[in-house]
Amino acid sequence: MLRLTLQGMRARWVTFTGSFVALALGVGLIAATGLALAATFEAPHRGPERFAAAPVVVRASDTLRVSTPIGERTRRLAEPRAVPDGLAAELARLGRTVEDRTFPVSFADASSGGSATDGADGAGDGDGAVGHPWSVAAATPYRLTDGRAPATSDEIVVAVAPRAQGRAGGVEVGDRVRVVTPGGPGDRTVVGTVGATDFENAVFFTDAEAAQLSPRISALVVQADATAVRKAVRATADNAQANDAADARSGFEVLTGDERRRADPDPDRDSEALVAVNALLGTAAGITCFVSVFVVASTFAFAVAQRRREFGLLRTAGATPRQIRRTVFAEAVLVAVPASATGCLLGVLGAPRIAAWLVENGVAPSWFAIGDQTWPLHTAFWTGLCVAMAGVLTSSWRAGRIKPTEALREAAVDSRAMPPSRRLLGALVLLAGLGLLVWSLATDPGEALKRKTYITRPMLLIVGFALYAPVLVPPLVRLVTWLPARLPGATGLLARANAATGVRRTAAVAAPVLITVALAASLLGTTATINGAKATEAAAQTSADYVVAVPGEDGALPAAFVTRARSIPGTAVSASRSTAVTALEEDVALVTSEARAVDPADLAAVSRLPVASGRVADLDDGGIVVNEEWRQRTVGQRVRVWLGDGSEATLRIVAVLRTGTGDNGVYVTPRNAPGATVDRVDIKLRDGADAAAVDAALREAGRATGTTVLTKNAWLERSHPRSSESTRLGMLLILGIALLYTGIALVNTLVMATSDRVGDLAVLRLTGATKPQVLRLVTAEALVVVAVGSLLGAAVAGLNLLGLRGALALLSVRSPLAVPWGSLGAMVAASAVLAVVAAVLPALAALRTRPVEVAGTRE
Repeated sequence: MLRLTLQGMRARWVTFTGSFVALALGVGLIAATGLALAATFEAPHRGPERFAAAPVVVRASDTLRVSTPIGERTRRLAEPRAVPDGLAAELARLGRTVEDRTFPVSFADASSGGSATDGADGAGDGDGAVGHPWSVAAATPYRLTDGRAPATSDEIVVAVAPRAQGRAGGVEVGDRVRVVTPGGPGDRTVVGTVGATDFENAVFFTDAEAAQLSPRISALVVQADATAVRKAVRATADNAQANDAADARSGFEVLTGDERRRADPDPDRDSEALVAVNALLGTAAGITCFVSVFVVASTFAFAVAQRRREFGLLRTAGATPRQIRRTVFAEAVLVAVPASATGCLLGVLGAPRIAAWLVENGVAPSWFAIGDQTWPLHTAFWTGLCVAMAGVLTSSWRAGRIKPTEALREAAVDSRAMPPSRRLLGALVLLAGLGLLVWSLATDPGEALKRKTYITRPMLLIVGFALYAPVLVPPLVRLVTWLPARLPGATGLLARANAATGVRRTAAVAAPVLITVALAASLLGTTATINGAKATEAAAQTSADYVVAVPGEDGALPAAFVTRARSIPGTAVSASRSTAVTALEEDVALVTSEARAVDPADLAAVSRLPVASGRVADLDDGGIVVNEEWRQRTVGQRVRVWLGDGSEATLRIVAVLRTGTGDNGVYVTPRNAPGATVDRVDIKLRDGADAAAVDAALREAGRATGTTVLTKNAWLERSHPRSSESTRLGMLLILGIALLYTGIALVNTLVMATSDRVGDLAVLRLTGATKPQVLRLVTAEALVVVAVGSLLGAAVAGLNLLGLRGALALLSVRSPLAVPWGSLGAMVAASAVLAVVAAVLPALAALRTRPVEVAGTRE
């Protein structure tokens, strides 16, 4: 039996080579993405960075800790408290102390007055710099590399060259630059430079100037014994408990040794960066595994189906069904084992390239690299082997059941209907996909907008449509070839007949096109539609004519700008603050919601919030506006929450907002957002206001305070229509891996299919067809198959996009579907080109042999 198996493999080397290539590439993709994913499970350990030279660091805790029946739960605070002046004075008695203050800084082009107009980069854009007092530099890694320390209020020391228009490089000692601080823009002289670090871009001021710009003490460096410091801090906390329990609960931290890293800027940035990379690679690994399994199973099943004539002859010669199945499985093992091993090798070679691409494009941190984990290779190897076995299971069982007298007739044309087992399985998969969609629409429409949902849901529909391919292919072929079959000549008619009768061949070749179109249209169309819906929702909720906001997550607008904006006649101004509110759900889970602190009267003048119940106008210091995602959402109900600084409050629900696309957050008053600074100002023209005068006054206020003033449309264009760069690159990675593999699979399957039709092409030549006519027929058939796969993929994508449209309608968000016609057209065209080339080249090779010789061989 083994010798017979090897002889059969040698005789049909093209088929087995195609199966080997498909499986090796599939296992390689699984192994590569698995190795990259495994590298995200653990971040490297870093020691203290910013306060590496400080003996003791004291700061307010940035962690909320709440006791629950199942243990303590923690959350990061949005606005950690400052170190009180009283505690600073008490610790100063123990030894020398240095007060650290941290505040946002940006550099502006002095020629523009420190501001920018719509669409231009300027001071309002910021560059991620932070200001500190110079005295704290001694406790940090910063050391002067040139110049001297600042001595007056208009002198600074910089660590990183500012990004200024018209400059080819960084600043030098003696340069005069325009710096935007919380106090507004001003010209400063660079008197010194320090070495750059990778954890922040620092700008140092004199201690007096830093205290004026940022009165709050962020941290305190203490030159004293840690035990004495802890005792003094504990005494202060006990005193606070007697006067204000909230202060005691927020607590203070005394950091020494390795714990000092908790005072670094974003000490968890490495692990947080890996969370984003982990989510991206987890999604990529899931889609890669699905695509690989789908294509490999389809390829192996097609390889077995191609050999029905051979199996028929074996059955006629006396082979038993068991022997047929054993032969098929033996061949699959002989192909799968070396192919899976080769795939693991490809994965080892490819994983570092994926990691390098992620680093180069800023998706992963610079230190990200592939580790020495081996479990992804074991997983990929056994997955490939199991998929190969599963791919031949059904086909081998069907081949073994063929009766000897039916074998040759069975091999000629795919005339048998789809078996009941496949119909049942296909129906279950389709019902599962559609059922989950309907269930989510009925119970939680917002679920359809989440990435895990809209990426994984198409997979069930793709499998369901692929299982029903024997039923769907013939009518689709007739639809696609309706016009070509009626044109003069026999090409269109023959292409129609060949594609319709060779159902297995057509379905196998159409499968890669199906998955390409379905995934691309579903992912690109869904993300574009969601982005459009978010922009539409934001536009509908904002009635302001101008929106001035701090880009990014941190920063504050100059108080001078807010004051000047409020003084402009004919305007309604709402200044709001970013904060957070945390609630304990079911006494076990801390859930933090983004919130904005607003004045309700000002907010009503510039917004149209989607209120489901209650009234936003009723918001006061004892109230809160929540959304429908909250577990407690009954107007008048009182909820226990923790504010951005960790203080506890019990607030009354005054209004409930619709969920929308997920951006409808929580609203409180400024009193319930201690420590939060104004980071957004909405300005609306009142009736009868002079629009030109208001615009000129706002632009002047922006130039005077280093603030970028944007119209509502410019703000929407800048902040809402597009996905983040990391999201866009992640989607490109996911689609690139999947589409590259399916493109290779398309070529591979077509080469297998065309090479198996040498006899059919010879018969055409014997009936009088010329070589150009045969090549035109092969080309037409390839295009028909691509069209069939595209229609099936479009059907899958259409169902997903219609489900998304239904979810948006249920969420009361009106937004048109965004179909990526250009991208889809390019993918279908690329598939058509690949299909034609992969079909024509083997046909050309086959046409070199005289048709009489081929016919004689067939006999």
